[in-house]
Amino acid sequence: MSLFANAVFAISAEKLSDLPPPDGAEIAFAGRSNAGKSSAINALAGQTRLAFVSKTPGRTQLINFFRLTNGALLVDLPGYGYAAVPEKIRRHWQSVLAAYLSRRSSICGLVLIMDARRPLTELDRQMLEWFGPTGKPIHVLLTKADKLTRNEAAATLRSTREALSPWSDQVSVQLFSSLKKTGMDEAESVIGGWLGHVTRQEKEMPPVKGEKNRGPETP
Repeated sequence: MSLFANAVFAISAEKLSDLPPPDGAEIAFAGRSNAGKSSAINALAGQTRLAFVSKTPGRTQLINFFRLTNGALLVDLPGYGYAAVPEKIRRHWQSVLAAYLSRRSSICGLVLIMDARRPLTELDRQMLEWFGPTGKPIHVLLTKADKLTRNEAAATLRSTREALSPWSDQVSVQLFSSLKKTGMDEAESVIGGWLGHVTRQEKEMPPVKGEKNRGPETP
């Protein structure tokens, strides 16, 4: 079964004091407004309305927590970088995001959403600067990859990996399309690895010749 299947809404938080106790693993999803973050979450969960998808950038103004069947939480962070958001709100969410990403002990990894046509904006780099010092893994989804030709997508993937070389031991990158459902298995495999989750595809793989199928190792 998919790691994200049957995810359900748990709670929303407007400020840090509203956050639930950090007593379980959290997978944080962050991304620039209109980069396809909500669509990516819905695609991974196999649902259409788990995370709210709006054609109006900057609509998500809460930290939304979704409970996975294994007890972990998927955390949908507010989109950043939309100029039409009032300055007071923008400053508020900048401080909340910075504090959450840099101090929240229960985060086991960050999924950073970037539009494949405009990756690594200044604000994307700010997310890396906030979360990078934790030493925890970061997985970049280059979304809307279906809008690029195969050669363009390959070139974008290569250039993004090169640009992220300073974080090479901590950051992984892949192409992703919510519309075409491409990159789903790779994303779940990486994110599931943070939680010790074994995907259905991995379970179905035959054991390596000469080795017994021992199953997942205990962390």
